[in-house]
Amino acid sequence: MRISDVIHQKGTSVVTAPADEKVEQLVALLADNGIGAVVVTDEDYGVIGIAGERDVVKALRVHGEAALRLTVAEIMSAPVRTCAPEDDITGVAGLMTAFRVRHVPVVVDGRLTAIVSIGDIVKGRIDELQTEHEYLISYLHQ
Repeated sequence: MRISDVIHQKGTSVVTAPADEKVEQLVALLADNGIGAVVVTDEDYGVIGIAGERDVVKALRVHGEAALRLTVAEIMSAPVRTCAPEDDITGVAGLMTAFRVRHVPVVVDGRLTAIVSIGDIVKGRIDELQTEHEYLISYLHQ
């Protein structure tokens, strides 16, 4: 299964933020959208960072309430591990595990097109295994 298959199932919607956005607005974006991370992009949708729950928690630990007045650029994780639609989900799962990330932006020609989470990858793999299981059961009952 490829990342493009996962995107086909989940869609291409991605919540983004500019680097100069305040962390307070970032927290609102995360909460209002029920998501764990936003992709930080430039004007051309180039990926320059990713900011998520872990980044906010680290900033709060170091700066206290003042963290809410920092910019997203000051707390985001960069550089960002990305993938392409043609990548295999097993490879992306390995990347997520190796670098301990839960969200990977999907990039085509240097521009953000989608995002996949560890949950999306797990669901894709479960669907893949279910299909294989059904095929094997069908084969055995012929």
